[in-house]
Amino acid sequence: MDLTQLSCEDFLSRLASKAPAPGGGGAAALVGAAGVALGNMVGELTTGKKKYAAVEEEILALNARAEALRKRLEALVQADADAFTPLAAAYGLPRETPEQQARKAAVLAEALDGACAVPLDLMDACCEGIRLAADYAEKGSVLAVSDAGCAALFCKAALQASALNVAINTKLMTDRAHAAALDEKAARMLAEYLPLADEVYQSVASRLRA
Repeated sequence: MDLTQLSCEDFLSRLASKAPAPGGGGAAALVGAAGVALGNMVGELTTGKKKYAAVEEEILALNARAEALRKRLEALVQADADAFTPLAAAYGLPRETPEQQARKAAVLAEALDGACAVPLDLMDACCEGIRLAADYAEKGSVLAVSDAGCAALFCKAALQASALNVAINTKLMTDRAHAAALDEKAARMLAEYLPLADEVYQSVASRLRA
């Protein structure tokens, strides 16, 4: 079942249940997609307005990026669920003999790597979402600037949530060097883009209070 085809009500009902998916990763992807969609809305409310004719082409380019990114994030909702299936299967493998133990360890290592790949991809997408939100906040319609701020916050939340999903999998890896490399990749994205999201929020909040 494609989780993205569920109604909002059904998705949330499944999220609240003990079903294995969607979980934190799928929810993060959906939140990120919502953030990007909000940014895209700012762009749509900006184009065609004489006041913003000077940035029309830039906004149109941002809108094209936002649409592609939203679809990427939507796909990651299902990708996260798909990555959990082999991981759950790996945990269920027998380990009574040395041969079984070796096979389980190998399968588990591969499954954990796959389970990390999705949240890392999601983090990368959220970083782009924050960049888009920053551009929309700067160049988009002032009537929708609050939505650009919300876009940055949604993508920030999804970015942080995805980092937790990376960490919970790297923690279980026996190859600690590989785990450390993945953790460092996640840490670099957090270090660069959390401050940018906060900057967008503070800028928008200041403008609304002015």
